[in-house]
Amino acid sequence: MNTTKHPIAALCAIAALLGLSACASDKTPATADVAVSRAAVANATSAGAADLAPAEMQSARDKLMRANQALAAKDYKTAQDLANQASADAQLAQSKASSAKATTAADELQQSIRTLREELNRSTTTQQ
Repeated sequence: MNTTKHPIAALCAIAALLGLSACASDKTPATADVAVSRAAVANATSAGAADLAPAEMQSARDKLMRANQALAAKDYKTAQDLANQASADAQLAQSKASSAKATTAADELQQSIRTLREELNRSTTTQQ
């Protein structure tokens, strides 16, 4: 086909290619976002968030499941949105779990310090 003789046909072909590439690029971010979300949920789970932040983990899992369903239905925008929300919920759950673990460790350290002080006071009292 000579584009100088058929400029409308050439424009239509270019428009079709741009349309197809736009559809393909919509799928790629959604697929990547769902994969990132899946990893975020897995990381939060391994950090103990299921026990320490169960509501946030349940929300993350639910949104990830819905994102997978939207991806299967080729609703890429919804899949991307839900995947991003699931990632945020999973990160929140992981942060809460880390915070709870740090608080527990700090409480245990404070208790150890109290115990050491008591022992020190007892040993000082018996030496006097």
